[in-house]
Amino acid sequence: MKTLLSIIVPVFNEKKTIEKIINQILKVKYINKQIIIVDDFSTDGTRNILKYKIQKKVDKILYHKKNLGKGAAIQTAQRYLTGVYTIIQDADLEYNPKDYQKMIKKMRFEKLNILYGSRVLGKKRYSSKHFTSKLRIFFNHLLTEVTNFLYRQNLTDAHTCYKLFKTDFFKKIKLIENGFAFCPEITAKFSKLGYKIVEIPISYKGRTYKEGKKISYTDGIRALFVLIKYKIFN
Repeated sequence: MKTLLSIIVPVFNEKKTIEKIINQILKVKYINKQIIIVDDFSTDGTRNILKYKIQKKVDKILYHKKNLGKGAAIQTAQRYLTGVYTIIQDADLEYNPKDYQKMIKKMRFEKLNILYGSRVLGKKRYSSKHFTSKLRIFFNHLLTEVTNFLYRQNLTDAHTCYKLFKTDFFKKIKLIENGFAFCPEITAKFSKLGYKIVEIPISYKGRTYKEGKKISYTDGIRALFVLIKYKIFN
């Protein structure tokens, strides 16, 4: 049976959640899956869990020899994708793999090449109980509006993790950004190819920095720079 969905799981120091998220992915029914984990040089014991508890449950685990960033992990996995579709899955528990099915259904029905799972679509953006910081909500909204202005999109959540791609199109995109700036980079590059990005509402439960959240305000500044960079240059 042909693989329907390739799932890229970038991992960095997620020993408390990595096994739980993989088990959640495995429980998703009616989807023939390829699971690729890329460990971005974890030092907290995550690698032992991958080697001794998860290795046999997934299709491939790739290990970075130094910490390079989420974007670099996605680049590492990109060449191994075999599914009709590809999605990015963070190793924490903020996003629910149960949303895979409705996202794929929409992709197929509307014959899309790219689909974003929005954490705020149909919700009150500035009062969502699922985000852990009003500052995060503000910057997410700001970056989304800048994205819409520069690239003529109509997004509500440009920096969502749940980005679903038609794999053959995704593999043609040459990725450069190593960190969290993968998000603005991929949005910019698909936009410049002329794609109107469609969204669908998804569930989301944000975690705090104390719980392991890694993205910071400097990543927001970098994202803004990347959006402008790819608007001006290829």
